[in-house]
Amino acid sequence: MDNLRTRFILSIPFMVLGFLLTRAPFMMTSVAPTKPWADGPMKLITTPQFLTKKTDIFTSGATHMALLHNSILRGYNSIYHQAPLVLDQDKADFVGYALAWYKFVKSHHDDEEATLFTKIEEVLGDKTVFVETHEEHESFLGGLAAFEKYLSGLKTPADFSGAELLGIMKTFQEPFENHFHSEIATISKFTDHPNAPKEGTPEKDAAAAMFKAWGKSTVTKAGMTDVVPLFLLNLDRTVEDGLWANWPPMPAPIKWGLINLAGAWHSGWWKFASCDAAGQPQELWAYRAADAKAAREAETKA
Repeated sequence: MDNLRTRFILSIPFMVLGFLLTRAPFMMTSVAPTKPWADGPMKLITTPQFLTKKTDIFTSGATHMALLHNSILRGYNSIYHQAPLVLDQDKADFVGYALAWYKFVKSHHDDEEATLFTKIEEVLGDKTVFVETHEEHESFLGGLAAFEKYLSGLKTPADFSGAELLGIMKTFQEPFENHFHSEIATISKFTDHPNAPKEGTPEKDAAAAMFKAWGKSTVTKAGMTDVVPLFLLNLDRTVEDGLWANWPPMPAPIKWGLINLAGAWHSGWWKFASCDAAGQPQELWAYRAADAKAAREAETKA
């Protein structure tokens, strides 16, 4: 009896792992986009490093911020395109996906305000460098709050209206897009700030370490089973000649686990992501589901 109990206990981790693997994003089929994709309506950002080939701390910091911003922008665009098409059986998952996007944006905004901006101001010895950025944040927070209030306030997912959500999104789309591009330009310009740390100095090394530490923590602390998979499944590894195919820098098994094991907890949400588990752009799910439904209806009529 004891041996049977022991074998059962030892088998539990394998059963859990097997269950998670059946729900992992890498198990989902994907096809290349043939219809409007997540590179619009909000325009994606060309990274400063790709444009200038510079590698100083602020160009690199702005570049990594641009890559993170592009994940958020693809998330917005994927919601925008799919909201009007979501089938009733997919509404609960779509609402979960959209709320995970909101959580990502809100956490990113709060972490910038509370941590990153203050640290950069200290590095530059200048409290004025983010004045306009703070104002830009205020320009879209009201619309973002309305986005979350609508989705969280639904009595049931069946009450979801794509038209209503789009109406809310359009109220903050312009200032949101403007800020996410403007912030990259702002950080890039710090390269020419008179107090910018010089190459080969302890100050430069400390600033680089600060950027790296903030970048590593800002997404993971927002939510390992919702925000992290959303972030990684909206990263296009093919952009800019594949320059960022291995970004963010982490061991491949850890990245795989964050996408596929952490992502398994809310597996139904990630079919709406702009990229598959391998980081390749994929046809947005709502188009595929709508096409499949139309094909079934055509067969029934025939």
